[in-house]
Amino acid sequence: MIIRSAEFKISSPSLKLCPKTKLPEYAFIGRSNVGKSSLINMLVNRTHLAKTSVKPGKTRLINYFLINGNWYMVDLPGYGYASASKAEITKWGNLIDEYLMKQKNLSYLFVLVDSRLKPQKIDIDFINNLGFNRIPFVIVSTKIDKISKLQITNHIKLYNKELEKTWDELPIHLLSSSKTSQGRNEILNLIENTNNEWHF
Repeated sequence: MIIRSAEFKISSPSLKLCPKTKLPEYAFIGRSNVGKSSLINMLVNRTHLAKTSVKPGKTRLINYFLINGNWYMVDLPGYGYASASKAEITKWGNLIDEYLMKQKNLSYLFVLVDSRLKPQKIDIDFINNLGFNRIPFVIVSTKIDKISKLQITNHIKLYNKELEKTWDELPIHLLSSSKTSQGRNEILNLIENTNNEWHF
């Protein structure tokens, strides 16, 4: 897929204020500071489309970006640790749940996990909950440029071993690096193939 245009549309505090269209949506989520905004910028070949920060919890609203005029990239708030009050974190959690459970145009959710860490309980629980609720998703391991090929192999093995406890068929698992652009073609090809089957 060639990205011809990427336009910020809205930051929404609730699902009811999100764009009302028939276009497919591809949302991105992960624990705070997993590299979500950097990945989004890499996918669209922009530097500052999605705001990046070294401080966890930067994304606090549902951010919509219209891509090529015919599909949306959606940046969701991170889950897990963030330097915010419990009330704020609860509000983000409710916002995420509302979007995932009620947004009918959601085609795929890309769940980002840090390749440098062993499987985290919060990520595994989140992934299993997606399966329980039949929400289509793909796992994307980020920051693979920061570890060796052997570590990448072990990372995938650990995730497979953990998920095999609850999954008969393992979810799609892609590797990515916002620095080297690895994974860009795989993610965009998946989106393009899904768009081709979308009934507008």
